[in-house]
Amino acid sequence: MSKKRILICDDEVGIRESLNLILKDDYDLSFCNNGQECLECLTAGQEFDLVLLDIKMPHTNGLDILKRIKEKDPGLKVIIITGYKSVETANEAIKLGAIDYIVKPFSSKEILKSVERNI
Repeated sequence: MSKKRILICDDEVGIRESLNLILKDDYDLSFCNNGQECLECLTAGQEFDLVLLDIKMPHTNGLDILKRIKEKDPGLKVIIITGYKSVETANEAIKLGAIDYIVKPFSSKEILKSVERNI
C-alpha cells in the first residue's frame, strides 16, 4: 500500500525540518515555503491527502491560501500550524474549512495525533 501524501507549507526551515523528522517514516512528504508555491503544487497535477499550512508567511496570509485551496478542492484536508495563538484566527480557519489548528511550538505527539486522526 502506498503512503499517504502530505504537502507541508511553512516559510520556516526549522519547522519544515521538524515536520520531516516526525512524519517521513509514515508519509510521502512534499515541501513548499510560501503560499504561491503551495497553490502551484496543488494545481500541478500532484495529489495530496493532507496539507499542513502555516498562517503567517511573507507576502501571504495562510487563511487566504486556505480559502483558495478549498475553492479548488473542497475535500482536501488542511491542518493549520501557526506561531500566533488567537481564538479569532482559529475560529476563522475552522470556518474556512481547516480540520485542525496547531500552535507552535508543537510536540511530535501532537502532530502525529492530528495527522493520524485526520488523514
